[in-house]
Amino acid sequence: MDRSSTLEYINQMFPTEASLSGVEPLMQKIHSEIRRIDAEILAAVRQQSNSGTKAKEDLAAATSAVQELMYKIREIKTKAEQSETMVQEICRDIKKLDFAKKHITTTITALHRLTMLVSAIDQLQVMASKRQYKEASAQLEAVNQLCSHFEAYRDIPKITELREKFKNIKQILKSHVFSDFSSLGTGKESEETNLLQQLSNACLVVDALEPSVREELVNTFCSRELTSYEQIFEGAELAKLDKTERRYAWIKRRMRTNEDIWKIFPTTWHVPYRLCILFCKKTRKQLEEILGSLKEKPDVGTLLLALQRTLEFEDELAEKFGGGTRGKDIDNDIEDGDKGENNSQIVLDIKKKYEKKLAAHQGAGTEEKDINKDLSVPGAGFNFRGIVSSCFEPHLTVYIELEERTLMEHLEKLIMEETWDTEEGSQNNVLSSSMQLFLIIKRSLKRCNALTKSQTLFNLFKVFQRVLKVYAAKLFAKLPKGGSGIVAAATGIDGQIKTSDRDETIICYIVNSAEYCHNTSGELAESISKIIDPQFTDSVEMSEVQDEFSAVITKALVTLVNGFETKFDIEMAAMTRIPWNTLESVGDQSGYVNNINMMLSNSIPALGSLLSPIYFQFFLDKLASSLGPRFFSNIFKCRQISETGAQQMLLDTQAIKTILLDIPSLGRQQTSSAANYSKFVSREMSKAEALLKVILSPIDSVADTYRALLPEGTPMEFQRVLELKGLKKADQQSILDDFNKLGPGITQAPSAPPSAASASVPTAPPVVPPALLNAASAGLIASGEDVLTRAAALGRGAASTGFKRFLALTEAAKDRKDGPFRKLFNA
Repeated sequence: MDRSSTLEYINQMFPTEASLSGVEPLMQKIHSEIRRIDAEILAAVRQQSNSGTKAKEDLAAATSAVQELMYKIREIKTKAEQSETMVQEICRDIKKLDFAKKHITTTITALHRLTMLVSAIDQLQVMASKRQYKEASAQLEAVNQLCSHFEAYRDIPKITELREKFKNIKQILKSHVFSDFSSLGTGKESEETNLLQQLSNACLVVDALEPSVREELVNTFCSRELTSYEQIFEGAELAKLDKTERRYAWIKRRMRTNEDIWKIFPTTWHVPYRLCILFCKKTRKQLEEILGSLKEKPDVGTLLLALQRTLEFEDELAEKFGGGTRGKDIDNDIEDGDKGENNSQIVLDIKKKYEKKLAAHQGAGTEEKDINKDLSVPGAGFNFRGIVSSCFEPHLTVYIELEERTLMEHLEKLIMEETWDTEEGSQNNVLSSSMQLFLIIKRSLKRCNALTKSQTLFNLFKVFQRVLKVYAAKLFAKLPKGGSGIVAAATGIDGQIKTSDRDETIICYIVNSAEYCHNTSGELAESISKIIDPQFTDSVEMSEVQDEFSAVITKALVTLVNGFETKFDIEMAAMTRIPWNTLESVGDQSGYVNNINMMLSNSIPALGSLLSPIYFQFFLDKLASSLGPRFFSNIFKCRQISETGAQQMLLDTQAIKTILLDIPSLGRQQTSSAANYSKFVSREMSKAEALLKVILSPIDSVADTYRALLPEGTPMEFQRVLELKGLKKADQQSILDDFNKLGPGITQAPSAPPSAASASVPTAPPVVPPALLNAASAGLIASGEDVLTRAAALGRGAASTGFKRFLALTEAAKDRKDGPFRKLFNA
């Protein structure tokens, strides 16, 4: 405690003079506490001193005990060594006797086995000479076991002599067995009743011999069985492709005829299985020679018939010797619509006959499995599918050519019969030709799937791509075309496109059909990739075909907009012919406005019911980006506009604005971008209203009004406004000079539909020549900057995935060197 704290403590203990009487007792208590603490400290010091001395004594005692223990361990080890030496001296003679007994026992056993071996070999020699195969097989097992005991005595002359004798006996047995088996299949088995039993016993001998003997015997037997096959089908008469079926009939008949005879073979030998493998290899070799020797392309019907019979035979072998059938993966509704083509009819007959046979096989599947259970080779590791049929693969180009011709003929027929209208009761507004085309492609795929899943199927997939591209071109060609002339040749566009209500309906059907083909072609590629061989899976894709149909969709919608632009331009021309400077009073809306209203009212509801929301919104975006600026620029084409004319035109502008805003409701499709569409139309039409208000303004304030209402206007536009007001050149000049001194409102920028963030900002578009407006509305894009501007002009519909695809296609298509969409992007 510091000094102040001590004083405070004392003052606290003795606050008054009277309390000082307690100082003496407190001092005695403190001295007593000090003495007690000193005593405890002294006792602790003494105890610590005693503990250290005791620890040293304990450590010394432990060290002494360890040394004594080490001494006793060394003494025990020495006595153990002495004991071991003593035991070895005692057991020395006993060990000698033990070794002697062991050697004598081994010798007696060896001599006994040697006697048995000599006797067994002599008996085996007698059995071999008498062809006693059943007894010899058991004796062989015994001799083999006895010989295994003498492996260590191979150098002893007597053992060498016995082994050589045993080897000769086995050679004799092998010779007898092969000699007896040579008579199998020659008819002797019917004459000698015990021949089959003897051969069955001979199989036991073969199993007792080396495994190579069994392999040699089976190979020899199979080769001899197929000798007649080679002789028969190598002749000029049967060595033809159309005789292929007789080959498989021959081996099946041979197996049925000799089924009872071949039962002499053990099931573990798998003789029928190995015979079929050898038969397939020989057949493949002969068929390759036949196909290679053909001077001309083989007949398609003959080739497919031979291939189909081969596939059937392979499936039968695969089911008989393990595994399912290829036919289970084939649909049962294979049809062919072209019955006028002979080759196609042959193919159809093949498929129908195979389906009936496959159905019969599947109906008796359980029974056949039970019958062939013993003949199956589980885990044999050999695949019969393709062992013969793969030799047809390089020669199936004629089949692919036939399929392509057939598909193209069907396509031409579908286009000729197409009514360009949907069937009654249809829910998707898709042309029947597109659905029929994919049904035909599906049937073609099923036919090929029944034949091969390799290169030929991939070649057929390429045919599908070409057929679909041709169909896309057919749809593209059906779109209405514009006029031709010097302007069209110079600009690369078709000029004005006049479309009737019927044309607009056809365009909508083409859009829906192209979308259906786009989606279905992708599904077709996925289906083929699942069934084709793995090495072709990555190459099966339909992106090019889908791009073609996307181009058709875009071109169709652009054409649809161009048709409306043409109709709109006709009414705009009628608007410019009205004498706006001589109107005496403001009346109801003008005739051209009524015509525009009638045009949209007649067409938009049908378009809304036919087009999907994505494509209808795309149409609205294109239409809005065209009609509003066209009306604005058309005002400048009028000669003069009086105050009454400007008021009448302002009334017409409000009517047209209302008409354009009602388009989404006319189409009965309130899409997510309808609000943005309305904002854009309002903004574009407000520019026309602002221009008319400038024309209505007094001469002395026209420049200020122009700057306020059209801040993006140009001096050229302002001069045209003065001309519309009817000012003479001399009067215009002073106003233009004042306007040029102050300058326009802001720098001109291209107009674009508003985004969500900038939809409320009004802007005015530049005045451009009508030809460029037409080019822009038709989709002509000359640079990357124009692409971005055009994409921005279509931005209201960019929320949907399908619409983004259109924008991406628009930007990508301009770099293509060819294709039906290229002409939209002439730079």
